[in-house]
Amino acid sequence: MADTRDGLYLGLISGTSADGIDAALVRFSEGRPALVAGLTHPWDDALRNTILAVAQDEVRLDLDAYGRLDVAVGTAFADAAHAVLRKAGVAAGDVTAIGSHGQTIRHRPSGDRPFTLQIGDPSVIAERTRIDTVADFRRADVAAGGQGAPLVPAFHATVLRPERGARVVLNLGGIANVTRLTADGDVTGFDTGPANGLMDAWCLRHRGEAFDRDGRFAASGRVDDELLAQLLDDAYFALPPPKSTGREHFHLAWLDMHPRVADLTPDDVQATLLALSARSVADAITRYAADAVDVIACGGGVHNAVLMRAIGALLEGRPLHASSAFGIDPDGMEAMAFAWLAYRRLRGEQGNLPAVTGASGSRLLGAVYAAPSSLERLPLR
Repeated sequence: MADTRDGLYLGLISGTSADGIDAALVRFSEGRPALVAGLTHPWDDALRNTILAVAQDEVRLDLDAYGRLDVAVGTAFADAAHAVLRKAGVAAGDVTAIGSHGQTIRHRPSGDRPFTLQIGDPSVIAERTRIDTVADFRRADVAAGGQGAPLVPAFHATVLRPERGARVVLNLGGIANVTRLTADGDVTGFDTGPANGLMDAWCLRHRGEAFDRDGRFAASGRVDDELLAQLLDDAYFALPPPKSTGREHFHLAWLDMHPRVADLTPDDVQATLLALSARSVADAITRYAADAVDVIACGGGVHNAVLMRAIGALLEGRPLHASSAFGIDPDGMEAMAFAWLAYRRLRGEQGNLPAVTGASGSRLLGAVYAAPSSLERLPLR
């Protein structure tokens, strides 16, 4: 098995938008992470379309199709790992381990049989990269009564804890989540609702484009207050944390259930969806992190200037910065977090924060899938 010393780790994740596989090569020195190289590896279009259709419950897979999809996603993740290693000029043998989040296709952390499901066969990743791979990070937390998400607040606390007072770290992926950090070590966080996911899906439906570049589609429309009020009336927004959600809840079928949508132009709906993301984020911060003096944003939504302005206008004087202002690539934050979680797992250290997820206690997160070369380091039995 891989050793647990400081060194190079590789994080991989595809978020709820499935807009690409984020890969981050991270060096740990005395527990502190530093990004060596990062990139977003593109999905094959047909594979991405299948992932989105399954995640939104538009397609039901038989077991054979599910198995093939699991392997195809694992192969794509291995390709992303190879791509970031080539970019960095680093050999696979120099990497201690990969932390692979995989691709979430269903997240149901409530009910009588709670579960969360990520695909991307880690055995395929370990075999194709020849690097020990840590994967399946969420299910141990769910088994302990937690939401299994968000997991990144613990990493936020490692790299962005304020020197005084409180701050919020805002992740704008397909789903938005907020982390409240304090100088004395308190960490809380939860999913606020949609960020880019609904806007991406609406943009794809009406413009054939995977996302709303620079927010131009939304900027061309006008917010419909009636539809916005209907969308904000969804029960999820009123739930207290701990809570988490995903594309299985906030998807186009959910949007289409609101009759008002049919009365509006596509650009007005897009503008309203952007307002929904901004309002739900700002409301969550006002309600649960009112003492925060600033907000640091990361994730793909940072590049949507219209969304960032809309959020900033609702933050009641709190400055909103991209994480790049603090030396952290907004696009690499989550991939770095899963490299960090692999580092924690190999050191035998907890990965979850019960105060965030609601789990009954601290847990080791992730299972280790040994690379073929690991056999060379084991004694013959």
